[in-house]
Amino acid sequence: MPKVKRPKTRLPNPREEELNAEQRKLLAAIQSGPRGKVPLSGPFAIWMQAPEFGHYAQALGGYVRLCTSIEPRLSEFAILCTARHWRAQYEWIAHAPIAERQGVKPATIKAIQAGRRPTKAPADELAIYDFVKELYRDRRVSDAVFKRVHKRFGNKGMVELLGILGYYAMVSMMLNVFRAETPPDKPLPFKEP
Repeated sequence: MPKVKRPKTRLPNPREEELNAEQRKLLAAIQSGPRGKVPLSGPFAIWMQAPEFGHYAQALGGYVRLCTSIEPRLSEFAILCTARHWRAQYEWIAHAPIAERQGVKPATIKAIQAGRRPTKAPADELAIYDFVKELYRDRRVSDAVFKRVHKRFGNKGMVELLGILGYYAMVSMMLNVFRAETPPDKPLPFKEP
């Protein structure tokens, strides 16, 4: 397999020993939340440049990823759909293994990565896929697609699902714009433009 040229990061990951007091407070908040000890990379590294913003973003992220009423399999499925839409390399590398551990089938993950509808996925995953695809394509959702997802999640779950999608769209934009460093031992999941 030929070596893929990785885009040069615009914002290298900071080193923990070089963080200032505000950045250390942000790191402590991230690591004391529901995620536990996480590496200083990806969005967490980016937010170190604006710790005040990072405090709010990481709190929202901890909630939408780990504390909503949406079961983890479906939450991770929605995150993958968003990562694919944005072709967010870091996000995909981070969440594809989590999605598989939470019960998303490998064939489904491969289909999403390739930009295909995962036709053999369970009905609840297909409903989310269609919802996400329509929302990102049309900036709206039809009544038929809305009803399929609402039937499964109700009002609270719909708000939380949209929170997941919005949060991970923001994260994906940041990862892409700053060209977040990806692990050199992992292949890039998407072709770079």
